[in-house]
Amino acid sequence: MQHELQGIQAFVKIAEIGCFTRASHFLHISQPALTRRIKKLEENLGTTLFERTTRNIRLTAVGREFLPKAKNLIDFYESSILSIKEMATHQSGVITLSCLPTAAFYFLPSAIRDFNNLYPNIRIRILEHSASDCLEAVLNGDADFGINMINITHPNIDFSPLVNEPFVLACRRDHPLAQKPLVTWEDLAGSRLIGVRRSSGNRSLIDQALEGGTFKPDWFYEVRHLSTSLGMVEAGLGVAVVPNLAMPMDEHPVLVSRPLVEPVIRRTLGLVQRRETGLSPAAEKFRERLSQLWSQETHNPWIGQFTT
Repeated sequence: MQHELQGIQAFVKIAEIGCFTRASHFLHISQPALTRRIKKLEENLGTTLFERTTRNIRLTAVGREFLPKAKNLIDFYESSILSIKEMATHQSGVITLSCLPTAAFYFLPSAIRDFNNLYPNIRIRILEHSASDCLEAVLNGDADFGINMINITHPNIDFSPLVNEPFVLACRRDHPLAQKPLVTWEDLAGSRLIGVRRSSGNRSLIDQALEGGTFKPDWFYEVRHLSTSLGMVEAGLGVAVVPNLAMPMDEHPVLVSRPLVEPVIRRTLGLVQRRETGLSPAAEKFRERLSQLWSQETHNPWIGQFTT
C-alpha cells in the first residue's frame, strides 16, 4: 500500500511539473528511483500513464483521466493523516458522552470548561440519559463512554467508580423538617413525598435499601426527572428524596437539603465503557480528566458530609 501511494504521489508530481528530473529533485529521490516507481504503478494499473520522447513527456488518455482521481486520493490521505495526528495530540476531535441528567446539569459544565481551556478544539456531545439508556448507548457505540450508576450493569461493560454519594431530603427552608439536623426515614411519615418513577435506577436503589424495614415510602407524586421533583418542592407541593448531586451547589433561597439516616442510602457513580474497546485519544484524555477531578473526594462539593 505504501509503495502504491508513493507511485501515485510521483505520478501527480511528474504530471504537474512535466519533467522527471525536476520531479525527482522535488521528491528528494534519484531519477532512476522515480522511474521505477512510475513503472511499478503502470504495471499495477496495467496501462501506461505517460508518453515519453527524448524531449518531453505527456499524459496518455488514461493518464489524463486518472490525474484528478490521483489528486483526490492524495488529498484524502494527507487530510486523514493530519486529522489523526491532531487527535493523537488531543488538539481536536469529537467526544460523545452519555450520562445521568444530574451529572450533566450540575457537574459536567465545570469539568467541560476546565477541559476546553486546555483543548479548545475538542467538541463534546452530551447525551442525557436514564441509567438504563446510558448503558445501552455505551453498549451500542452511540457514546464513547458514560457516567452511570453501579447497580445498572452488563457483562460487556467495565465500571470504574468515581464517587459515592448519599440520598438526601430536599425541602423548603420553611418546612418543619428543615429545622432538624438529621432526618430519619420514619420522620417522613405524614409528608407528601415526591419521588422518581419506579423504573428509575435511583428509585430501585431506595426500594431495595428499604425492603424488609419498617418504613415504606408512600410516594404521593412520581416524576421522571429529579429537576422536576425539586421544582415541585420549591412550589410547596411536598418534600423529595434526591441524590446529593441533584441539589444546587450554591445556597438556594428556597431549597435546603438534610441528611437522611437510619438508614443512609448511597449510590455509586462511575465511568462505564465497553469492555476491551479502546477510546479515541480525545475521549481518553477527557476520561482521564474526569477521573482526576472526581477522585479527589475531600475537595468535591458534591460529596455528602455524613457517612453513617
